[in-house]
Amino acid sequence: MAGQVRALVAAKWLAEAIKNNKVGPKLRILDSSWYLPKFNRNVLQEFNQRHIPGASFFDIDECCDKTSTFDHMLPSETEFAAYVGNLGISNDTHVVVYDTSDFGGFAAPRVWWMFRFFGHESVSVLSGGMKNWLNEGHPVSSEYSEPERAEFHSTTTNSSWVKTYEDVLENLTTKQFQVVDARASGRFRGIEPEPRPTTEPGHIPGTINMPFPNFMDSAGLEKDPEELAQMFHEAGVDLKKPFWVTCGSGVTACHIALAAHLCGHPGVCLYDGSWSEWFARAAPEHVVSEGKGKQA
Repeated sequence: MAGQVRALVAAKWLAEAIKNNKVGPKLRILDSSWYLPKFNRNVLQEFNQRHIPGASFFDIDECCDKTSTFDHMLPSETEFAAYVGNLGISNDTHVVVYDTSDFGGFAAPRVWWMFRFFGHESVSVLSGGMKNWLNEGHPVSSEYSEPERAEFHSTTTNSSWVKTYEDVLENLTTKQFQVVDARASGRFRGIEPEPRPTTEPGHIPGTINMPFPNFMDSAGLEKDPEELAQMFHEAGVDLKKPFWVTCGSGVTACHIALAAHLCGHPGVCLYDGSWSEWFARAAPEHVVSEGKGKQA
């Protein structure tokens, strides 16, 4: 199935796979739920109470570079391979990721993007996530059996997909790349607070705002490629030209990467440090805000 896996799978397809006992070494389901601290949600506790049958939990705060001062930065190849191997995932496994967000998707595209970054193409996002899964009346479970450990090898690392603070800073001058921000409009404009107390809202000069919830419909399902392409066009993003994505800490930015992939433009690059790093390191004149911005 590798190489032919769709970026999205439907709840009906996954429910059939579960019913036919397909979950195992060839198919693994990952609940990749993550929320900002202000939501006060215990994702592991929620997983233990209710998850899609056969699912394991993927924690982006565990599978990350723990030496970084910024949240859930990408882990090394070795760290990623060890982590997913413990979840029973090998290079032959089709991975389906979902989360329990009220939007229908929040952190799942980040995990989808991570797998692809480490060379694993056989990964899909469950369109609509747990929200649509429940709406369609599919079963949930509190039972968990630890998957048998598997060997995972990162076949290739698409290192050019990750952009650093220095890359983004240089792009302010060269303007070679479009940069698109997935945060809510108020945070982007600088008039609504950031969730992290040490960070003021605002945006990187020249960036385009495409808030991530807009990529999904009211049921939480991903919009179709024609509608997504129209959204990019209306926002002023040229899909024929390369672009980078950003958000608060590199999670919801991956919604933009997923949408571009569905429109036939894979390999969108991520500024992993995103706004958290930019605000911490940038000069005040490189923080665009209708609010107070960054004081010199």
